[in-house]
Amino acid sequence: MSAAKIDIRALSKDELREFFTKSGDQAFRGNQVYEWLWHKGAHSFDVMTNLPLPTRELLQEHFAINHIAVDVMQKSNDGTIKNAVRLHDGLIVESVLIPTKTRTTACVSSQVGCSLDCSFCATAQLKRMRNLNPDEIVDQVRAIDQESKTYFSRPLSNIVFMGMGEPLMNYKNVLLAIDKITSADGLGMSPKRITVSTSGVPKMIKKLADDQVKFHLAVSLHSAIQETRASIMPFAKTFILEDLAEALIYWYEKTKRRVTYEYIVWKDINDGPQDIKALVDFCSHVPCKVNLIEYNPIDQGGRFNQADAAQIQYYIDALEHRRIPVTVRRSRGKDIDAACGQLANKH
Repeated sequence: MSAAKIDIRALSKDELREFFTKSGDQAFRGNQVYEWLWHKGAHSFDVMTNLPLPTRELLQEHFAINHIAVDVMQKSNDGTIKNAVRLHDGLIVESVLIPTKTRTTACVSSQVGCSLDCSFCATAQLKRMRNLNPDEIVDQVRAIDQESKTYFSRPLSNIVFMGMGEPLMNYKNVLLAIDKITSADGLGMSPKRITVSTSGVPKMIKKLADDQVKFHLAVSLHSAIQETRASIMPFAKTFILEDLAEALIYWYEKTKRRVTYEYIVWKDINDGPQDIKALVDFCSHVPCKVNLIEYNPIDQGGRFNQADAAQIQYYIDALEHRRIPVTVRRSRGKDIDAACGQLANKH
């Protein structure tokens, strides 16, 4: 049964070459298979037509390709596309294609469920069942790239790790996936078009800096007051703001790249003058920009409600006064539960 076989995409190019050598074949077959898997995105061994039939049969005997399947695709009125992605073990994650006039962005998942417990996020209400493998992350990107070409006549231009899961809690696999996405042997996308968003794990942010990654870093901040942040993001009782600030200073010293803060403003939670001042002060640690995000409710009549427009404008004015770049990000795909914080496999 294929379920008992190793997914061949877990092997490196050198390991593939070694497999063929030990099997009495030629090492260059490993290069060919690697290209089929990562550059061409092969779903089966049958399509590897430059391999002799006995070689393909050998691969079929020893390995599987546990490719994802788009189980359900939904289209929003604004053009956003949400994919319910079925994994080889039957579990489901969601990914989103977000189109604008000039670009198409893939929002991809890194975990089935989430390791953290943000009160305002639908995904956090799902328990973390497992981390995604590198190939499962790359498959999401490939699927969205194909949808971008099909529905918008252009290839995928950007990737954000803002789907289900905390990327830095699946550090190794996320970085392996990004290596495949950016490699000339893979999708060949520039790391400058990739953003990894974290809820703020100081130790792992420092590791990103030490590993000299080339992609962008975003932090879901939502409050620069420790007590408030811990009340809406309970894990922040462990990953405190002081440690987060120290990690971000370390990140900037190592990479010289600014940080993006993702920030939702809620009525009667973080919309007061003290909240605005705290954010402006926190922004002084490292060069940064702030994305003020429209809140997408996950329940009716709950604790979290979108702040008044006037309070959001106070944020904008205060940040601009300190010459901190700020944008207001309007949510896309709300009608299909594809907007930020809504991914929860409702179907």
